[in-house]
Amino acid sequence: MSGLISEDGVVTRWPSRAADKTLVLDFLATKFEAGRDYAEREVNDILKRHHSFGDWALLRRELVESGRLQRDARVGRYWAPAPTS
Repeated sequence: MSGLISEDGVVTRWPSRAADKTLVLDFLATKFEAGRDYAEREVNDILKRHHSFGDWALLRRELVESGRLQRDARVGRYWAPAPTS
């Protein structure tokens, strides 16, 4: 992935190309179990472990906007949707 994800599984930068963003978001989505609820702090902690550029809020927002994570803003709950196929 040409420098986007290190050998030890850390996203090193947020890409500008849409195709690269998709790859990064797909990679990060694998860090969440389908059917499990996560508090926002847990989501942040997972994202902090898997990126090095200090913007976990961007990553969390992108995961939600892309549908890879879902969110109930009223209670600060997140979850990964079940696979569709």
